Amino acid sequence: MELPEMESMATAIGVSVPVLRFLLCFIATIPVSFLHRFVPSATGKHLYAAVMGGVLSYLSFGFSSNLHFLVPMVLGYGSMVVSRSYCGIITFFIAFGYLIGCHVYYMSGDAWKEGGIDATGALMVVTLKIISCVINYQDGLLKEEDLREAQKKNRLLKLPSVLEYFGYCLCCGSHFAGPVYEMKDYLDWTERKGIWKSTEKGHPSPFGATLRALLQAAFCMGLYLYLVPLYPLTRFSDPLYQEWGFLKRLSYQYMSGFTARWKYYFIWSISEASIIISGLGFSGWTDSSPPEPRWDRAKNVDVLGVELAKSSVQLPLVWNIQVSTWLRHYVYERLVQKGRKPGFFQLLATQTVSAVWHGLYPGYIIFFVQSALMIAGSRVIYRWQQATKGTLFEKILALMNFAYTLLVLNYSAVGFMVLSLHETLTSYGSVYYIGTIIPIVLILLGKVIKPAKPARSKARKEE
Repeated sequence: MELPEMESMATAIGVSVPVLRFLLCFIATIPVSFLHRFVPSATGKHLYAAVMGGVLSYLSFGFSSNLHFLVPMVLGYGSMVVSRSYCGIITFFIAFGYLIGCHVYYMSGDAWKEGGIDATGALMVVTLKIISCVINYQDGLLKEEDLREAQKKNRLLKLPSVLEYFGYCLCCGSHFAGPVYEMKDYLDWTERKGIWKSTEKGHPSPFGATLRALLQAAFCMGLYLYLVPLYPLTRFSDPLYQEWGFLKRLSYQYMSGFTARWKYYFIWSISEASIIISGLGFSGWTDSSPPEPRWDRAKNVDVLGVELAKSSVQLPLVWNIQVSTWLRHYVYERLVQKGRKPGFFQLLATQTVSAVWHGLYPGYIIFFVQSALMIAGSRVIYRWQQATKGTLFEKILALMNFAYTLLVLNYSAVGFMVLSLHETLTSYGSVYYIGTIIPIVLILLGKVIKPAKPARSKARKEE
């Protein structure tokens, strides 16, 4: 397609030419992933996955993108070869260090905010894949009785080949927007082992689930394109916004966060369709009669689960699901000392890693610190709910937790969208920091009002 045609098409849908080029390559991951099913032999599949991932990256971001991916990929693989006992911690800091350097150099957050795009978003996904692969190879040295269930499932007993490793990192463009998945699952899928092995149930058809994901993507993009002109981020720095009353400013924050999420719903729906149609998204059969295929491995968001979340604690389970799972397995759980329970430190450290992964903008860091406070405050309300089970007060607290989540999530999301420190603090200050004060008050109240544990918990403890 000639450049003038690209420009006219980009203008027609209201995006820049680089974003249009990315979207075309991103949507192309669906047929590319489908064709992976027909490539003969495991070696051929690894080669196809790596080459097509590199080609799509080149077409979308240019040659330099593959060089950026290559640096942490080579260093990660080298650490596995040279120092298996410490390769996990070495790669964690090297890969994150390189990603942070790219974030700073390209100032990617500003580019995304202004409608541009670069390869750092894909590098974010590649970074998580590299780290999980290397850590799982290091876990292969540990005794099985010392491992958590996730470690037992995902650990690698032998070093993957270079081709397997490259195929995993760049698989058919799945690094564009995720979802993140494990090397062990990638190898089993490619070699038709585990749940992908032929059984009497046959191979599950991906077409129904793929169509559902595509319809969801179309709806999400349509709604986003309708809403985004109505709730521009520039309004937060408009003098008119400051003239509004408190409730109108608060409602505008809600609608801005609500609008922005549909863009992510669209992106993740397309990536879900791509992973499903390749077959990698298959995660087993249901227990129903007849059994139905499940595609949970491809799922990165539960739209209704986010918009109707009953508590903030549920959000990591329904938003950016696979990255949340990665953070739980490779950060949160590994910071908990054996025999001890996780606390606010582990939660805050995990959210800080998530913030740094996104970039060093003040808005990101403030948002994820806010998220830690939001979740901690929601846990206090939940404990009160558990202590008042079967009473009217429980229903009141459940409604309170829902409203609290709705308020604090969309208040906090402004920082994630505007990014700069001044705009973040100005928007928070315009509603009197309500979304920061309420979680802190709840956390402090939780230290004072400590409900007795439910009888059921006591019984379990006695058992």
